[in-house]
Amino acid sequence: MMLGSVVVGIGIAGCVRMRDLLAPLPSSTAEKFSIRGFVSRRNLEDQQGVKQISTTEALSRDDIHAAFICTENTNHEEYIRQFLEAGKHVCVEYPMTLSYTSAVDLWNLAQQKGLVLHEEHIELLTPDFKQLKKDIAGKTLEEGTLHFTGGSLKRNFGFPSFSGIARLTWLVDLFGELTVTAASLVEEKENKYMKMTAHLLTRQQKPLTWIEERGPGLGRAKHIHLRFQDASITELPAGQREPVGLFMQDLVLFGRKLQGEVSAAELQEERSRILHCLQLADRIQQLSENTQA
Repeated sequence: MMLGSVVVGIGIAGCVRMRDLLAPLPSSTAEKFSIRGFVSRRNLEDQQGVKQISTTEALSRDDIHAAFICTENTNHEEYIRQFLEAGKHVCVEYPMTLSYTSAVDLWNLAQQKGLVLHEEHIELLTPDFKQLKKDIAGKTLEEGTLHFTGGSLKRNFGFPSFSGIARLTWLVDLFGELTVTAASLVEEKENKYMKMTAHLLTRQQKPLTWIEERGPGLGRAKHIHLRFQDASITELPAGQREPVGLFMQDLVLFGRKLQGEVSAAELQEERSRILHCLQLADRIQQLSENTQA
């Protein structure tokens, strides 16, 4: 059966989602999707030949089975809840929500309704991350830093520990469950500058520092320094480029979940990782706001 789909939000990610739905990877689960329309707050012409429909229509139509949520982070939770309540599967850009408790609530709702709730994490699919994971396999960490820089954050992206959760996900995927020991936020609103610093510990009590620094003129980059017992890594390895794009890989994974091709153990492991990262992001926000106060 074809899965009628709707894309909610027509920014960069939404347009890429639409492109991939219109030209899916041959002989993959992505071919099971058929786009039925897009939803946007703006009144738009057809996009890539796809017609705009209202949220109400998207929620009520029987031929729409799945929604791709690509809006600003602050709107994710409301849209996920609406589509789950309407009996639709949901694929949402990270972060799923801007709080751990609401994410647990939404996941429970999806489970009650027998629906798939999938949070995109294309950062785990990038060639440089895959290569880094291979390079550190079997090594014993002593300490590490991941420092991300980028342009000023737009409104509606949430606290930096949520808007930057891709970097936190890297650290958890590489080093397992973490504990937050301290966090702070330096903010110069008039200059559209901010710097968040979070201090973390691995289960082996090894320190990790995560820094999100954003402001005008800051180039988008990840700076790493990972010290192991027998080596140090101070720059990201250049992984081998793959023929299939990151969003298409994610679309195939979402399709595999809908086809029942992902094991219960894999689903549980992924859910645990996502919720753990959201819990850490919550804790970092609490500590940072207390430090500021």
